[in-house]
Amino acid sequence: MGSIRRTAARLILGTSYLLLSLALPGFGQNSVLHGTVMDTTGAIVPGATITLSDAAGRSRSGTSDPSGNYSISGIRQGSYILNASAADLALAQPIHLDIKSATQTLNLTLQVRAFVQKLNVEAEGTPSVSTDTANNASAMVLRGSDLDALSDDPNDLADDLQALAGPAAGPNGGAIYIDGFSGGELPPKNTIREIRINQNPFAPEYDKLGFGRIEIFTKPGTDKFHGTFGYNFARDFWNSRNPYAAQKAPFHLDEFNGSISGPINKSASFDLDVTREMNDNGNVVNVVTLDPTALTPTPFTGSVLSYSRWTRVTPRIDCQLSQNHTLSVRYVFNNDDVRNAGTGAFNLTSRGYHYLSRSQTLQVTETAVLRANTINETRFQYYRPVTRSVANTFGYALQVLGAFNGGGNPIGNSSDIQNNYEIQNYTSILHHQHNWKFGVRLRAATNSNVSPQNFAGTFTFGGGVGPQLDANNQPVLDASGQPVLIDISSIEAYRRTLLFQQLGYSAAQIRQLGGGAKQFAINAGNPLISANQVDAGVFIGDDWRARSNLTVSLGLRYETQSNIHDWRDFAPRVGMAWGLGRGAAPKTVLRAGFGIFYDRFSLANTLTALRYNGAVQQQYVVSNPDFFVTIPALSSWSSAVSSSTIQTINPKLRAPSLMQSALGLERQLPLKTTVALTYANSHGLHQLRSEDINAPWLGTFDPAVPGSGVFPLGRPQPVFEMQSSGLYNQNQVIVNVNTKMSRDISLNASYMYNRAMSNTDGLGTFPANPYSMAGEYGPAATDVHHRVFLAGTVTPILGIRFNPLLVVTTGPPFDITAGQDLYGDTLFNGRPGIAIDPNRPGIIQTPYGLLDPNPIPGEAILPRNFGRGPRQIVLNMRFGRTFSFGGERGASRRSEPGGGAPRGAPTGPFSIGGGGGSASASSGRYSLTISMNIRNLLNHNNPGPITGDITSPLFGRANQPFSGVGGGIFTESANNRRLELQTRFTF
Repeated sequence: MGSIRRTAARLILGTSYLLLSLALPGFGQNSVLHGTVMDTTGAIVPGATITLSDAAGRSRSGTSDPSGNYSISGIRQGSYILNASAADLALAQPIHLDIKSATQTLNLTLQVRAFVQKLNVEAEGTPSVSTDTANNASAMVLRGSDLDALSDDPNDLADDLQALAGPAAGPNGGAIYIDGFSGGELPPKNTIREIRINQNPFAPEYDKLGFGRIEIFTKPGTDKFHGTFGYNFARDFWNSRNPYAAQKAPFHLDEFNGSISGPINKSASFDLDVTREMNDNGNVVNVVTLDPTALTPTPFTGSVLSYSRWTRVTPRIDCQLSQNHTLSVRYVFNNDDVRNAGTGAFNLTSRGYHYLSRSQTLQVTETAVLRANTINETRFQYYRPVTRSVANTFGYALQVLGAFNGGGNPIGNSSDIQNNYEIQNYTSILHHQHNWKFGVRLRAATNSNVSPQNFAGTFTFGGGVGPQLDANNQPVLDASGQPVLIDISSIEAYRRTLLFQQLGYSAAQIRQLGGGAKQFAINAGNPLISANQVDAGVFIGDDWRARSNLTVSLGLRYETQSNIHDWRDFAPRVGMAWGLGRGAAPKTVLRAGFGIFYDRFSLANTLTALRYNGAVQQQYVVSNPDFFVTIPALSSWSSAVSSSTIQTINPKLRAPSLMQSALGLERQLPLKTTVALTYANSHGLHQLRSEDINAPWLGTFDPAVPGSGVFPLGRPQPVFEMQSSGLYNQNQVIVNVNTKMSRDISLNASYMYNRAMSNTDGLGTFPANPYSMAGEYGPAATDVHHRVFLAGTVTPILGIRFNPLLVVTTGPPFDITAGQDLYGDTLFNGRPGIAIDPNRPGIIQTPYGLLDPNPIPGEAILPRNFGRGPRQIVLNMRFGRTFSFGGERGASRRSEPGGGAPRGAPTGPFSIGGGGGSASASSGRYSLTISMNIRNLLNHNNPGPITGDITSPLFGRANQPFSGVGGGIFTESANNRRLELQTRFTF
């Protein structure tokens, strides 16, 4: 089977190469610029001449048709000056335009020549307000030197992008699109041409929310040969210690990168990027474990060295098949090898595993100019990730809640093979004052997964109530001769188990003295499962220029998918941009919009339901097992003490929907600055959550009696059902400020006030009490109240460029749990009660009051996500300078916004410019950039997930720094403040 797939992959690549070869000499990266020409009254202007001129003086022209529409094709991506004129009409000033995509729309407004004044051309990328739908001032567009604020590391880059987008409206965060495709992997930063964030939030062609949407566009080839070779170097000697490690953990980074681009012939270009990263990171372990001799709880910190070797090769070819057809082909090969993954935080060395990943991505985009006013784009993507994970230690896993995780890794020897297909066909038609767009997107995915997850079993120790022991480990008796009961932590329950086992006590005696595991779980059956899924979306939209200062957007989208029975996912979209005041270029714009957005039910959820259906695999759960650590054969278990967990999908499950509305006011300020004030409201229905529909009836379950309880389905078998009954509500007030006050200062800043409430944070959310939703509606995981963001480029003196990225947020919420299975549903998510009797045994004093880990009737249960973590302050900084030599580059070099030598800098054969990795800052034929990238410049301790188990010795604290959304298989978390020296040679 593998050989067939390898042969097919070679055939696809070979066919692609052959097609490109046959197309020569018609190759080339060309774009199409189109739009409508009108006067200040909103009337169309036929016969207008539109001219594009590049830096070398070359020009292309077009003429508006009787409907006022124009189209200019065969344009190479880059920077241009646009002029337009007709009889007695002209632009108020030339437009400095950056052609940055295969198709670009620009509507033009001409004024009477007598009133046209001679104005200076604004600097490229100057912020301005507009009634165009895709030019909302609340959006952020990064290109050129502004990209230097972002990290080169893929995981850190994901964190930076999330910071740029901010907490997205909605419960699931923002979506990332790469060259118009969903899914896939982040491209290397040096291949990114432009990043757009929060642009055109209610566009019907997108399935995901506009607020928080991230669009990444990669670089095409160039018409002259250009290359960049870089080396990134980092060592722990200049970093600061991880605050959760007793000593500085080791960290070593060596990253090599090379890219070259240039022409194939007159109408073809290529771009090739190769990256090799070798990273050794000390994963910090911060736990409470037992002294092996005295069996006393002892805090322990240390580090486990994790090795990552990452290689990525990314070729791209852009070509012009004919005057009206262009083609772009991009291929990505990615290989990742990580040793000792999964260690750190609560996980000891034995929990590590070897992670291998190899992925391939093929993207093909064809753009056709069908008529002067009609453009069609067809896109295809194939994404195939293949992963394998092998545990360092095989055997049962040990989980002492909130203290440490030891034993073997439950992952065993797992593998996963995915095939993801996506095809899009979008058409744009300009007709008078209307810009119609319609299209369809189809996606298909297959997944073959081998997962012997937890086939060796897991013992879980939690806290609870037990007898107080004296110095001789004997129960302390009260005046009546009864043991004095106290609350004991999870690590104490584990200590008593080991101690009394060594003393030869029976399992019953150990449990009576407060020891014994709370739960044992083990899986068995067939580890292989396969599934597939298809989803489709169709849309139609119209941007109607109702008046010269008023644009109305109307759209409708419909989505559906296999694997769930939901055929009602209609998503209307409407938007309005109204320029306040007189004239065709208003200084103030009022925007409003409304739209419905859907989330697809993922294939991974379907795989879970198919695997744990009770037939393919069985999940056995034993409460209060008395066989630690000798695991009996499954066939010897009695039905009274074991149960096989079933996971199902509710037959009425619907795709989660979110109704979003927004009202914004944008204002053009002096010094090339815009400010936008936006209010956004989100109302989510059918949000995903889970529930045990066979939990014991209340009052029938006794935690001390294994298998107790009366079950609705008549058998002691948890049935976890995936449902879409959740609710989500969010309100946001956002202030955005964008300024390019000079060629040396470019800044983006925002402030967000956010309130988000829900009764679920996804499918992993179960109600604490399976028969009551009381206290479930509370702060959502996204309920971060305040957020301040600042990023940009500043070149203050001597050509030294600074790229700051500052994010300050208040603390996120976290859930507080009792650390034991309170309701017999095999879950440890039960929340403590608010104690009404301070003298009741087991009551715990916390910063949130007296809490009862064993709530009794009459006690109110603590609401969900009641805890609140500390604030986060992150300031990243890149600074450097570029040395240029070898004479002038010539006008045909690749032009990137934000480039050009700083004012006052020399421009002769040897010159100095702002640095940080952008070759565009240099004026010489060759340039050498030396820069330093500093993560967490202030060395602020930003705690990671807060431990919410009140029986944990670490309750209310973190045992690791915040790793961000990019954290995953491998994170550069060894040191708190990290410095990375970077060099780049460009020609």
